[in-house]
Amino acid sequence: MLKSTSPDVVKFPFYAKSAFILTGIFVFLTMLFIGKSIIIPILFGFVFSILFSTVVDFLVKHKVDRLIAIIITVFTAVLIGVFVAVWLGSKANLLVDAFPLLKEKFSQLQAQFVPWLSRNFNVDGAKINGWIEGARHDLMNLSSQKIGNTIKNIMNASVVLFLLPVYIFLILYYQPIMLEFIHRAIGKEHEKDLGSVLMQMQSILKGYFAGLLIELVIVAVLNSIGLLALGIQFAILIGILGAVLNMIPYIGGMIQLVISMTIALLTKDDPMYAVYVALVFFAIQVIDNNFLIPKIVGSKVKINALVAIVAVIAGGEFWGVPGMFLALPITAILKVIFDHIEELKAWGFLLGDTMPPMVKIKLPRKRKVAAKVE
Repeated sequence: MLKSTSPDVVKFPFYAKSAFILTGIFVFLTMLFIGKSIIIPILFGFVFSILFSTVVDFLVKHKVDRLIAIIITVFTAVLIGVFVAVWLGSKANLLVDAFPLLKEKFSQLQAQFVPWLSRNFNVDGAKINGWIEGARHDLMNLSSQKIGNTIKNIMNASVVLFLLPVYIFLILYYQPIMLEFIHRAIGKEHEKDLGSVLMQMQSILKGYFAGLLIELVIVAVLNSIGLLALGIQFAILIGILGAVLNMIPYIGGMIQLVISMTIALLTKDDPMYAVYVALVFFAIQVIDNNFLIPKIVGSKVKINALVAIVAVIAGGEFWGVPGMFLALPITAILKVIFDHIEELKAWGFLLGDTMPPMVKIKLPRKRKVAAKVE
C-alpha cells in the first residue's frame, strides 16, 4: 500500500522500492551485455585518454598547441603499440614453429603420466587416454564453424584496435565539451560535489592504471629473468604474457602459473623444472603483493577482496577478458559516486575495505512471569 506524507510526495513501501531497483539493475546489465562491442572500446578510450591527458597537459604547459599535443601523444602511443605487437608476434612465431615438437613431448608425458595415475588412484587408464585424446581432437581439429568464428573475432579485434586511437584522440579533443555537459546536467547546486567526484575519479584511474603499467614492466622483467635462469624456452614471451595476465586480479596469477608450468613440462626433460617454475613465480608473487602493489599501485582502488573477486568474475562473464581488466576501476568509480550520494552511502561502505568493529547481536531477554500463589 502506498504511503503519502504530503499531497506532492508519494512514499513507496520497501518491497516496491526493491522491485524497482532490481528491475533497473537487470535492464542496465542487459544493456551492458548487448552493447559490449560498442561500450568496451569507448571505455578503453576513456581510460587511455585519462592517462594520456597528463602528457597532453605537460606539453600544453610548455607552449605546445593543444591539438598538436594530442596528435603527438596519440601518434607516439600508436608507434610504441605497433612496435611491441610486432616484437611479440615474432616471438610467438617461434612458439608456433616449435609446436610439432611440443606435441610429441606431450605424447611422451601422457605415456608416462597415465599409468602412474591409473596405478596410484585406481582409475582406468583407457578412460584417461580417451578423455585426453578427445580433448586433443577438439583442440587440434577445429570445425569450419569455429574457424569462421575465430576469423570473425580477429576482424572485430582489428576494427577495435583501429578505432581505439580515434576514440582516444576525439575524447581528448572534446574533453572541455564533455566536462561542460556534465556540469550543466548536474546543475550549479551540486557543482562542489561534482568537482570532488570528478577529481577523485581522475585520481583513482590515473593512479591505478599508471601504477599497473609500472607493475607490468617490473613483473615482466622479473618473470623473464627467472625463466631465463632456469633455461626455459620462450622465457621472454612467457614472462611478458604472465605479467599481462597478472593484471587480472586474483585470477590472472593462477592462469600464468598453469601456462608456465605446462611449458616447462613440455620443453624440459626433468619434470622438477615445473616445480622450479612454480617456486620462481611464488617468489615473484610475494614481491608483487607485498611491495609492488602497496607501494607502486598505491592501493588507489580501495575495494574489499570479496567485492573485487565477484566484480572480476562478473566482468569476465559480461565482457570476457576486457571486462576482467575494467572490473576493478569501474567498481572503484561506483564507490566514489555512492560515497557522495546520501541514499547510497551504505552501498559505498559495503564496497570498501574499511573494517568496522564487530557488532554483537543481542537477543531480547525473556521476561520471567512470577507464579501466582493462591
